[in-house]
Amino acid sequence: MTDETRDERLSYEQARAELAQVVEKLEVGGTSLEDSLALWERGEQLADVCQRWLDGARARIDAARQAAQE
Repeated sequence: MTDETRDERLSYEQARAELAQVVEKLEVGGTSLEDSLALWERGEQLADVCQRWLDGARARIDAARQAAQE
């Protein structure tokens, strides 16, 4: 299973929790440059997953508001 396929199955809460772990590891430091770059890249992927969930939620809210106005 690729990271992309795995990421598609993450809930918002799962992606946010993993992102928080990545950020914590980066803040603590002590990792090699290569490991830090890999963590950063993973964080970017997780941030994208979270943003897609939030965008979807916003679209649903907007649609519900539009339907309520009609």
